[in-house]
Amino acid sequence: MSVSPASSRAGWHTSQPAVPGRPPGGQRRPANTSAPMLTVTLNIPLACEESLTPAARRLLDAARELLERGDAVISTSAAPAERRPDPVPAGRSPGRPLAPTIPTLHILAASRSVLRDGEPLPLTRLEFDLLLHLVAHPRRVFTRLQLLNAVWGYEHAGVRTVDVHVRRLRGKVGVDVPLVTTVYGVGYRLADDARVTIDRTG
Repeated sequence: MSVSPASSRAGWHTSQPAVPGRPPGGQRRPANTSAPMLTVTLNIPLACEESLTPAARRLLDAARELLERGDAVISTSAAPAERRPDPVPAGRSPGRPLAPTIPTLHILAASRSVLRDGEPLPLTRLEFDLLLHLVAHPRRVFTRLQLLNAVWGYEHAGVRTVDVHVRRLRGKVGVDVPLVTTVYGVGYRLADDARVTIDRTG
């Protein structure tokens, strides 16, 4: 039985002088060392011995009796060191996480290609035209019929065609990239925090 009290003021002393034939620190080994051992670790916070509850006092008395009879051994261990918070980098207030980096899209209009942080995206012709139209008109909300007329060139297709292409465009660009904002009941527009540049000569 191994008991770790939170304070030595409750009558537990593990720094007694060594006695011949007895382990140091007042520890006694059980007579039958080959028998299975039961280890119990107790953490009992207390300011003084008088603050013990009756139940805790009975438990300590029982453990002390086992020690006196040589049926148990006290083992002590250092308290775990308190973990200090990580240092805060200069220029950032404590408790404020670093903002995630938003990938940048670069549209090359002449070659009809789109790069995400330098990597090309496999967009179809209509997906490219839809993206270019939204980026060319930031902060403007378009209805589905307006997008059908501007991108597809006709209004007779189902309006759900726009929804399908917006969903595919979002999937190819990446869910971590703010690009197209849905204006419920109206249509779509370019997201306010979208990071997109257009190169008309590339």
